[in-house]
Amino acid sequence: MNFNQIKQAVYALYLTNSFGLKLKRTQDPMEKKKLRLEYSLAQLNVLNIDIKVENSEKLPKNGQYLLVSNHRTIIDPPIIEIALKDTEIFGLWISKKELYNSSFFGLFVRNAGSVLLDREKDQMSSFFADIKKGVKAGSSIFIFPEGTRNKTDEPLTPFKEGSRIIALKNRLPMLPIYIKGNAAKVLKDALNDSSGKREITIVVGDLIDYKEKADLETVYRERFSLNKDFI
Repeated sequence: MNFNQIKQAVYALYLTNSFGLKLKRTQDPMEKKKLRLEYSLAQLNVLNIDIKVENSEKLPKNGQYLLVSNHRTIIDPPIIEIALKDTEIFGLWISKKELYNSSFFGLFVRNAGSVLLDREKDQMSSFFADIKKGVKAGSSIFIFPEGTRNKTDEPLTPFKEGSRIIALKNRLPMLPIYIKGNAAKVLKDALNDSSGKREITIVVGDLIDYKEKADLETVYRERFSLNKDFI
């Protein structure tokens, strides 16, 4: 690791845990949204990365949705939080057990507003019950349908089945978001040298009805022309 990478790691650890403590002190969704945005802006500012939103007019100002996004980097949640900054949309992030138990991210993830996904469990009833409880309380649900970060050269990897079930069970329209370009390379370059300004573009797609019968991955690809040369 070079000096800039060490500095970034130390600051990220401080930032994540200090905001984790702040988030622990409030149960108000809008206060959590505010703190998550402050954290995201601080994290992206130190990396010297700006977020550009395409089709921002398609972004609802309020309401409840299943937000579905591709997953390229560890900073994808902050990227999405910044894209939503001028809305009143607050969502519970679907988070893997590894993040809940992480010494780096655990405090933040457990208190920021999330639903634990434990794939080692035989039954998923408690997972879907937690989602239903969150939706009933007024929250949206934010998910990466690919299930894990896409480290391939393809724009998208196969979606897991659960996303469409969540939308259908909770009658949530789906809000598709696409993080465009090679965000992983942008992050890697910023970690090596954050002196230069960089940009990541996020694209907002048209809403997808929860009653949509077509496969979610197919519809998502159509929304963003991912079967063509769209990078």
